[in-house]
Amino acid sequence: MSSTPPAVRGDLPALTGMRIIAALLVFLSHVIFPFTMGNHDPATPFADDGITQTLMWLFYPGGSIGVSFFFILSGFVITWSARPGDRIRAYYRRRVVKIMPNHVVTWALAMLLFAGSYTALWGLPNLLLLNTYTTDNGIWGGANMPAWSLSAEILFYLLFPLLIVPIRKIADSRLWLWAGLAVVGMAVVCLVTLTLVPDAPRYPGEALSLPQFWFVYLFPPVRLFEFVLGMILARIVIAGRWPRIGVLPVTALMVAGYAATLYVPWPYSVSLVTAVPFALAIGTFARANLEGRKTFFGTGPMVWLGQISFGFYLTQSIVLYWLREAVLGKAEYGPVGGTLLVIALAGATVVTGWLLYTLVERPAMKYWSKSRKPQVKQETVEQPPVGALTN
Repeated sequence: MSSTPPAVRGDLPALTGMRIIAALLVFLSHVIFPFTMGNHDPATPFADDGITQTLMWLFYPGGSIGVSFFFILSGFVITWSARPGDRIRAYYRRRVVKIMPNHVVTWALAMLLFAGSYTALWGLPNLLLLNTYTTDNGIWGGANMPAWSLSAEILFYLLFPLLIVPIRKIADSRLWLWAGLAVVGMAVVCLVTLTLVPDAPRYPGEALSLPQFWFVYLFPPVRLFEFVLGMILARIVIAGRWPRIGVLPVTALMVAGYAATLYVPWPYSVSLVTAVPFALAIGTFARANLEGRKTFFGTGPMVWLGQISFGFYLTQSIVLYWLREAVLGKAEYGPVGGTLLVIALAGATVVTGWLLYTLVERPAMKYWSKSRKPQVKQETVEQPPVGALTN
């Protein structure tokens, strides 16, 4: 395997296209698994409990896997788009504008559509992205449930100007070592979860206690290892030290990693099992873009789906718990009918994701992400970010 010269940074459409796969994995875990959303009781598409249980076994791990991919990709993309001398205030403005308009709109919709499920006070931690700093599952899952991951993302964004300074100072020859140490950090989190975090009360449907589930999956600081791994991966590609690996082998490795999570218990399956496959895939597809190679994830339809994936992710609960019940009630179907319902719900979520992207996300980024005032001298940090792509 050979390495590339130092990278000339540009757009990486394949990484944008990969986002929809991660969002779809999260969607499938939610559409099959009978979650309770406020006062909306569980409803699955399939009347046959055997089918539901089989699909839960197959797709439920996709929820945690998809989120882990987003966290790693987030670190990669923000580091990739960083430039020397970028202003901290400009960076923070772009990050806030990227996530908060979508978040506030979907939070307000959830509070309105699920009226009676949540009080305003109960939904406030979700709005402020503080909801995952408690083990109370009524709070961290309150209002718009998928938005819990933004609590971690906002922490990543806040810490990035501090994290990038030492990461930029890592010698090129030691980058792979530090990437490995980030994965080791994930393993340590798993060990701490099992040995130091209380093992009671049990979390329904999991082999872990509620405190263990919260610590390994929801508590934002422990997810920093994934974000930092993504940052280091970007540095490896930028330094031209990414080996030549085919996109088909790394795609097969991602599939194998997913398959392994079906048999590996929590907490190891949350992020540890798929960390290496995802890391190799992100770097390999980035290099493929830099070399001008065409990939499936970089095709027009996949890039478009990737662009609306944030909206898809944030509106899924509204579609699954409100729109479905409003249109169809809680009817369950046979294998064919249930499959068609899943496809229809996915299509509806694509539409709501596109609407959110078109009416909220893109206009917000266009009008608010750049200062309209004349530039004045502002504080900078060594190699801080400009967060340009899509997180």
